Amino acid sequence: MAKPYVSWGRYPYKEQRGIDLHWRPETLPEEGFFLPQGNARSYGDSCMLKEGTVLSTRFMNRFIEFDTATGLMRCEAGVTLAEVLSVAEPQGWFLPVTPGTKFATVGGCIANDVHGKNHHVAGTFGCHVTRFELLRSDGSVRTCSSGNHPEWYAATIGGLGLTGFITWAELQLKKVPNSAVNVENIKYQNLSEFFTLSEASESGFEYTVAWVDCLASGVNLGRGHFSRANHARPMQPRPSQSKLTLSMPLDPPISLVNSLSLQAFNWAYYHRQLEKVRCQTSHYDPFFYPLDHVHNWNRMYGPNGFLQYQCVIPMENSEAAITELLQRIGRANYGSFLAVLKVFGNVESPALNSFPRPGTTLALDFPYAGHKTMRMFDELDQVVVQAGGALYPAKDAHMKAEHFKSFYPNADKLESMRDPKITSSFWQRVMEAE
Repeated sequence: MAKPYVSWGRYPYKEQRGIDLHWRPETLPEEGFFLPQGNARSYGDSCMLKEGTVLSTRFMNRFIEFDTATGLMRCEAGVTLAEVLSVAEPQGWFLPVTPGTKFATVGGCIANDVHGKNHHVAGTFGCHVTRFELLRSDGSVRTCSSGNHPEWYAATIGGLGLTGFITWAELQLKKVPNSAVNVENIKYQNLSEFFTLSEASESGFEYTVAWVDCLASGVNLGRGHFSRANHARPMQPRPSQSKLTLSMPLDPPISLVNSLSLQAFNWAYYHRQLEKVRCQTSHYDPFFYPLDHVHNWNRMYGPNGFLQYQCVIPMENSEAAITELLQRIGRANYGSFLAVLKVFGNVESPALNSFPRPGTTLALDFPYAGHKTMRMFDELDQVVVQAGGALYPAKDAHMKAEHFKSFYPNADKLESMRDPKITSSFWQRVMEAE
């Protein structure tokens, strides 16, 4: 039966045949192609399969073992990060790396080798996965780690779910003195100041990220708010978690993100803080997961959905290329509420194919407007390619095959290790299309 097992961006909006799994499968489907899927929080089509069946692991959400003395946790692949935190945080443990939503599954975080605000000190999610079980369509089972089936371990981390079905995974969590965070929010004036702040914050702060006013121009190009934080001290009072949640209950007939709303929002958001620096102690939730408090926020982009454009640019070309990207977006008057800028560090991932690499990453959400969107993305691609950068498969719905293979030189190796029964709409687009 077709169900809307669609990605978070809801573009391309395809209904897919899906099966909800409630326990570890002994065998995988013999007919047709399939794709393991977590909570479908990827934005593009890497978690989608138009002609085939998605196997949803969302209800494979049991905890198998948790050593509260060492922080080693083993759980099924469908456990969400929110569920990990609900068990680990009261015991003084925290996620070593977390993306911007706690509703992603552990299996999905492995498949996309996700990153967070602390990449410069902790690397990617895959750096903290000690082992996992991989079930192949031929019935074979491998327990993979850096020392056991290391080639399958490397290919599966960042492997987009293509090497097999992850049934369970083991994570090394991080001991924290306090799950609350001491946050400094700095209002900065331009892109050059962002890079100065990033460099100054690298050694003294575990978490760094910036919101960018992507419509600012001239001397204010790249202005925004730079946030840097560390976990609070052991005896600091922890602020309570806000109970306030918002929701987009219905799909608006058109996108609520347009040139007028963007200009108003970006101006107000930039000027919401009058002082240069604001310091506060925050519950971890609003700092790490600000959008999770708005349920179904993806609906604000209207019935056509949205695409995210996320790239990484090598440090030596970062300022020039990010300047050009923001100028092109500004000239198109086609910006984003959610423009995020972050400097990646040098911590190497164990993955065969991983998006984070030393450099600067820029991520923006755009309502899908047909050819207009794709033409602008093509223009942005030119800048990224010339600067030696790369795009993020977990957020992508437009990448060209020739670009993917240059961004990820080990793609052919992953193809050779791909389970012959597993594929995705993304993989068909970038590896199988002629």
